[in-house]
Amino acid sequence: MASHKLLVTPPKALLKPLSIPNQLLLGPGPSNLPPRIMAAGGLQMIGSMSKDMYQIMDEIKEGIQYVFQTRNPLTLVISGSGHCALEAALVNVLEPGDSFLVGANGIWGQRAVDIGERIGARVHPMTKDPGGHYTLQEVEEGLAQHKPVLLFLTHGESSTGVLQPLDGFGELCHRYKCLLLVDSVASLGGTPLYMDRQGIDILYSGSQKALNAPPGTSLISFSDKAKTERTSGRSQEFGVGRGRKKMYSRKTKPFSFYLDIKWLANFWGCDDQPRMYHHTIPVISLYSLRESLALIAEQGLENSWRQHREAAAYLHGRLQALGLQLFVKDPALRLPTVTTVAVPAGYDWRDIVSYVIDHFDIEIMGGLGPSTGKVLRIGLLGCNATRENVDRVTEALRAALQHCPKKKL
Repeated sequence: MASHKLLVTPPKALLKPLSIPNQLLLGPGPSNLPPRIMAAGGLQMIGSMSKDMYQIMDEIKEGIQYVFQTRNPLTLVISGSGHCALEAALVNVLEPGDSFLVGANGIWGQRAVDIGERIGARVHPMTKDPGGHYTLQEVEEGLAQHKPVLLFLTHGESSTGVLQPLDGFGELCHRYKCLLLVDSVASLGGTPLYMDRQGIDILYSGSQKALNAPPGTSLISFSDKAKTERTSGRSQEFGVGRGRKKMYSRKTKPFSFYLDIKWLANFWGCDDQPRMYHHTIPVISLYSLRESLALIAEQGLENSWRQHREAAAYLHGRLQALGLQLFVKDPALRLPTVTTVAVPAGYDWRDIVSYVIDHFDIEIMGGLGPSTGKVLRIGLLGCNATRENVDRVTEALRAALQHCPKKKL
């Protein structure tokens, strides 16, 4: 028998059925789920350390290697969002006192700076205004001056809509004995990315963007060893394999047990040792992630890249026909998955976002971090990257511009 009377009664809201609105998610993520991925989320639970679960985990690893275009054995899933993967990368590679060079041209670079400072690294931000990107010359100057052990770049900066070029940066970093860490949360599946060929030492992404899986899991890979291929009769080396070496030779333990890659590598079968329990993985979410990787494998990476490129180009044309200005001026630097539009003069961005969701059940978003108040963000992610959705969102924006109040200038 209970020894005390209950102080809190059952919440009335929880005694009602769950009600979810039917919305078209055309913000920078999360994205709508295809039927196959929603069905995976309703499958029966199995043991998180059963042989059947290990088989699913192994299939997921192969899917990540495909979408990352890497042969790294140390490839796995983090039980957490893209933020968690960023933190996993930094807490396993950086030690107190290490020099850390950060491309901070949006909110994700700012977050990398914050985490690096918490670790006790000597953080050197290369700060740019929203819309900026980095050249090889600028990065080389930073490498020469600060002699970092790690450089962070965001491939797809979803807060500003910038696509950062990556060719040549891996080779440059390795010349200066620096590892290259790349955030591909907003770009993976939507634009070309080649981890091994581009010399990326650590690459991570998230589940909820162009992969169309539920939020809460992230993908990460660490370079293992140099790989060579013969092209036109010449041997070409891709990567230097120091991502794993740096973690396994560190002098101090990572301050996070939950994100300790040595433990996670074992649990995900990356070290050829018997798997040991580390934490209870999100089994149902991994079903969905497995199916999302299966869908992109069936479609083909190059077809997915083409789909996003063509949908984004169509969106850009429709937006400009409305008289709206694209925030990123250079078409080559526009992120195909997330388009940023300069907030039109005289309008409050919040009025536009609210009108579109209230009258059309379409979600778009305003800026984030340094782009707050400056842009509207429209996402075409995975299955949402269609001409039909472009037509729907541009018609909604047309109505919003007609009906939202303008400020008196």
